[in-house]
Amino acid sequence: MNIATKRHLDRRAFLRGTGTALSLPFLEAMVPAFATRAQAAVGQPPPRFLAMCATLGFHTPFLFPQETGADYTLTPYLEPLKDLKSDFSVISGLQHMEQNGANGHTSEMTWLTSAKHPGLAGFKNTISLDQLIAESIGTQTRFPSLILGTGSDSLSWSASGVPLPAESSPSKAFQQLFVDGTQAEIEAQVSGLKRGRSILDTVTGQAKKLHGELGKRDQEKLDEYFSAVRDLEGRLVQNEEWVQKPKPKIDAKPPTDIQSRTDAIGKMKLMQDLIVLALQTDSTRTVTLRLSGMNAVPEIEGVKNDWHNLSHHGQDPAKIEELKVIEKAEFTAFAGFLTKLKAVSLLESTAVIFGSNLGNASAHNTANIPLVLAGGGFKHGRHIAIDKEKHVFSNLFVSLAQHMGVETDKFGFSTGVLDINQA
Repeated sequence: MNIATKRHLDRRAFLRGTGTALSLPFLEAMVPAFATRAQAAVGQPPPRFLAMCATLGFHTPFLFPQETGADYTLTPYLEPLKDLKSDFSVISGLQHMEQNGANGHTSEMTWLTSAKHPGLAGFKNTISLDQLIAESIGTQTRFPSLILGTGSDSLSWSASGVPLPAESSPSKAFQQLFVDGTQAEIEAQVSGLKRGRSILDTVTGQAKKLHGELGKRDQEKLDEYFSAVRDLEGRLVQNEEWVQKPKPKIDAKPPTDIQSRTDAIGKMKLMQDLIVLALQTDSTRTVTLRLSGMNAVPEIEGVKNDWHNLSHHGQDPAKIEELKVIEKAEFTAFAGFLTKLKAVSLLESTAVIFGSNLGNASAHNTANIPLVLAGGGFKHGRHIAIDKEKHVFSNLFVSLAQHMGVETDKFGFSTGVLDINQA
């Protein structure tokens, strides 16, 4: 056994030996997630980003217009958005690359990361777009990012490729966002943050002793670790300051969680209302919302069959028509959400992507994925059909990251930048 390999094993033992079970994703999860009273925007409103993914897909013939450009006929799914036509673009032709994975639905794991072959042996996910943005601007609000879902899974992944938990209870999220803790709870949170900083000091000090005894490759890895630790130290200090500030005072009443498992649209609307409040109070500027499907009949008038079964329609016209009722209800809820954002003057500064990881859910195909981009100050009112040579989904992520102030020219397996205003 060579020295570097031996020291690598010793380092793992050392990290366990601190009694902290230390790893970078765990420590990021120690950072308090919810914001207090936000700083008032000065001058130009800050950019914001929201990603919503419906994991059972959309039947794209009901979404994508036949015509491209501005002069297109509204499709059934775009009809609820007719009053907002100048505020969004529908984008066809994007492909979620090399997504054959453990099963037909694992591509939802990588919708915001672009990592390939999800769930197969040796797979390791990469950072999701929202977390890349949060790393850059997250300290400007106490809540670096808001991770929500109508089920237990999320769209968000850490820099270490670890899934970050989603909050599925609107009432709990509301309390963390807007309800102040007791003085004792605040003091306990501050104490925990200080303990986190103390742990980092101990771990970093002992780990530095290993640096000179490791091989070059391991030294580089350790330097990356130190860089991450320094970043986390800054977040801990920032969050310690936020903990002691009062949370925003709002007129909205706390939401009541929907107990019915099958009320998918009701849950979607509750989460969207919460997002409006979070953005309006500048509690966060980065949000993800995973919209779960179900192996059950959703509570939507006109639907009598299992949603998952309908999504795998096999081109059965009757199933497609029933599926249309569900998916049009989702777009109607989305239209209501955009209307609320616009009413509080947030849509122009908030880039919203709404779509799915599946271009054809019936075949588990990830080509020509459904996507609507709204707000954000982009040039809208168009159906944008992406050329084949530019169809890599994560090319759009590079543009969105740059729009949010991230200095990067690459994301995941991108091959360039998809500039929506020039598309």
